[in-house]
Order: sequence, then C-alpha cells, then structure tokens
Amino acid sequence: MEFSENDNQRMIREMIRDFGDKHIRPKLMEWDESQEFPREVFTELGKLGLMGVLVPENYGGSGFGYFEYVTAITELGKICGSIGLSMAAHNSLCTGHIMSFGNEEQKRKYLPKLASGEWIGAWGLTEANTGSDAMRMKCVAAQDGDYWVINGTKNWITHGISGDVAVVLVRTGELLDSKGITAFAIERGTPGFMAGKKENKLGMRASETAELIFDNCRVHKNQILGNIGDGFIQAMKVLDGGRISIAALSLGIAKGAIEASVKYAKERHQFGQPIANFQGISFKLAEMSTKYEAAELLTMRAADLKNRGEKVTLESAMAKLYASEVSVYASNEAVQIHGGYGYTKDFPVEKYYRDSKLCTIGEGTSEIQKVVIAKSLLS
Repeated sequence: MEFSENDNQRMIREMIRDFGDKHIRPKLMEWDESQEFPREVFTELGKLGLMGVLVPENYGGSGFGYFEYVTAITELGKICGSIGLSMAAHNSLCTGHIMSFGNEEQKRKYLPKLASGEWIGAWGLTEANTGSDAMRMKCVAAQDGDYWVINGTKNWITHGISGDVAVVLVRTGELLDSKGITAFAIERGTPGFMAGKKENKLGMRASETAELIFDNCRVHKNQILGNIGDGFIQAMKVLDGGRISIAALSLGIAKGAIEASVKYAKERHQFGQPIANFQGISFKLAEMSTKYEAAELLTMRAADLKNRGEKVTLESAMAKLYASEVSVYASNEAVQIHGGYGYTKDFPVEKYYRDSKLCTIGEGTSEIQKVVIAKSLLS
C-alpha cells in the first residue's frame, strides 16, 4: 500500500485552501447561525470539479479516485464541516448511486448535471422509525401500469429541500424482504413529491437536512435504478463508500481542531510562558495527533481497497468508526485546551466540537459500525 500524496492530491489541497479562504471562511459562521444552505458555494465547487470527483470524465466528472476524494473532503472539513458533509453526500450517495447502478440513459441524463454542480443530489433511505433497520421501511410504492405510485416519508435527508434529484429507496415488496426494496431517481417538481420539515441541528447547521414527502407520487418505471427489488443491496454497497466519506470528513474536523489547538497553545501565555510548554497541554496535543494519524491510515487503507475494486465493508466500517470517534475526541480536547475561549464562537473549536458529533451518528452510528465489524469477523 502506497499512501504518498500524489500531484492531484496536492493540487486539490491547494485549490480548496484558496477557495475556502475566499468563499467559505468569511461567511461560515453566518451560515451556521442562520442554518442557511449556501447553494452558490456548491455551484462554484462544481466549476472546480469537486461535485463529481469520482465521476468519469465522459460523464462530465473529474475522473479521480478515492485518494483524491478523501483529500477533497478532508480539506473542506478542516474549513467547514457543513460544506464538507454536503459535498460528500452529493458525491458518494446520490451521484455515486446513479453512477454505480444507473443505466446508460440515466447516467447521461443525471451525471453531467450533478458533476457540474448545476444540480444538487439527495439520497433517501432513513425514515422516522427506521434508521439502520431499513427493511422495516414504511415508504411504499405500488405498480400502476408503467408507473409506480409512492406514498410515505423519508427523514434526515441531506438536501431534502434544495436537491434537484433524489435517489429514494422504497418498499416495493413484503416487509422484511431484502429483495422487496427498489431505488428510484425522482426529480424535484414531480407531482406528489415535496419537501417537509427542516431539522434544527446542533452542528452541521449549513448542511440542509429535511424530510421528503410522497403523496401519491407517480414515477415512471424508467426512473428505477437497476432492477426491481435490488434497492437494499445497492444501498448497502453505496454506504460502504459513504462511510469512507464520513471518515474523511472526520479527519478534516479533527485536523482543523488540532491545528487550531497547536496555534493557540503557542500563543496563549500563562505563568510567564506559552501553555504549550506545560506537559498537560503538550500531552493532549501528542495524543490528538497520534490518534489522527491512525485514523488517517485506516481511511486511506479503505480508499485503497475501494480504488482497486475490492470488497471494503469491513475496512470502511473500521475507518468510519475510529475516525469519527477521533474527531469527537480531538475537538473535545481542543475546546479544553482553549479553556473559556473554546466555549465561545470567537474561536473555531466550538464549531468543530458541535460538527464532529454528527460523524459518529450519520451513515450508521458507531454502534452499528461495531455490528458490521463483528459480523465480518465472526461470519
């Protein structure tokens, strides 16, 4: 395994740092306070090729691999977790699902718009009472000739209001049947398809999270991704890649918290010297950095396997589990290092602290990752 940074990664890192300084940092706290989803930022990210990082060039994407993808999310996460989360969800979930399971006509129709940032993508699996227990979903579709009539709701959907197209997993068969779920690509404006409640969140506040509502929504059979009944299997494969995205986002938040803490520890003086000189602080920084490096190695290993087309279920779960917990740990320690200032919005670490928690919950909680890991070990 060779994880040395390549030229593309260096280019992406520098490009995002420059972009972030100009277009994200000046307004990120304003967006956080107001929970504004800055749609224009993603249009600009599309121009940079970051809304279709993994999409082949012949569909309008950048044609990069997972190393470049991890780098892009990590760099965005260092600046603003919300922007990193939305970029990751767009790429790995909606766009990734269509890229992996759509037919040629569907790919030609949607991928160029998604990769350019002209369209924003959403992905709907979770419901109010079915998170990881997806086979008990109550959002159902009944066939009516060449159409399927969908009724029900989806919850906790990134870009549930602003998404131009949503890949939605719907039950088309019997309850608890893994072959009874089908994926549909549904465009905004389809009669009977509407947005619902927007969630008021602790963190990731500029990344829009809302309900999707379906009220006798008629969707043509041409909008089915893959075969009828393949939706659950597709979703599990999509989530394998999505967990690498969350691991990368966790790295970005942790790295941002560490860098802010190192800077503060050098500048803050107590008892006539920088607090970095005190073992209690320096040991915190050492532990934060060591855990970060371990999380990065786990994430890059999963990315390497994904690049080679190998099964990545175990490795992506391990990376997501460890990196997300490290993100929470590092941001918590960062607040502690900053003392009272860390509890204010004048310093960046309180936002890293709030944003980090989502990483241990979204796309499967830490407990679910342990279930996946244990199942792989014991099967």
